[in-house]
Amino acid sequence: MRVALMVTCINDAMFPDAGKAVVRLLHRLGVDVEFPAAQTCCGQPMVNTGYLDEAVPLLRTFVDAFEGYDAVVAPSGSCAGSVRHQHAAVARRSGDPGLVAAAERISPTVYELSEFLVDVLGVEDVGAFFPHTVTYHPTCHSLRMLGVGDRPTRLLRAVHGLRLLDLPAADQCCGFGGTFAVKNADTSVAMGADKARHVRETGAEVLVAGDSSCLMHIGGLLSRQRSGVRVMHLAEVLAATEAAA
Repeated sequence: MRVALMVTCINDAMFPDAGKAVVRLLHRLGVDVEFPAAQTCCGQPMVNTGYLDEAVPLLRTFVDAFEGYDAVVAPSGSCAGSVRHQHAAVARRSGDPGLVAAAERISPTVYELSEFLVDVLGVEDVGAFFPHTVTYHPTCHSLRMLGVGDRPTRLLRAVHGLRLLDLPAADQCCGFGGTFAVKNADTSVAMGADKARHVRETGAEVLVAGDSSCLMHIGGLLSRQRSGVRVMHLAEVLAATEAAA
């Protein structure tokens, strides 16, 4: 099985450890993952703000980069959701039947990390060791657009040494929402403050999520509040081992 890593823009530019953790984790599970160097943005920021025409060139680049892989793994429910649910509309906008066909071929092969581990590899215990108390924030696109359900928490519960604590109002948005946080900053911060308060209420040492963008937003608030709570991507926890600890 040929597997590619879709690292996403925010991980590539700001949180590379999340992408590196995916590679370490998949290698440990016997998956030889490739990194197509031609990949760029999936186009989600343009689509979400109504610039579908501007997203067409990015879709062409995406198709060129990921054509031919059996599976494409993304450490982001947001970007995986964009590919699976928005690329078809972008392709139709182009008026190019070839691009439409390519998007239809590739989109179903794109998986958020927990989907790939549980549904494709069929594993929940990935051999991780992380002796800390953790709470998990289910990001909006993973929860609502992809429907990953309890896959991430099943993976976390199987991590040796980890104690998973329930997050109050877990299904509420953290307030980031990409360009929403820029256009509606006051609302975004208010929503993030609610999420940060719920995180603190758990008493957890670490907040885990599957999207670095949400962790950046909540983590910034937790840091300014001097809460002492760390934020980590799901991939980083699952890649942790007793040797590393």
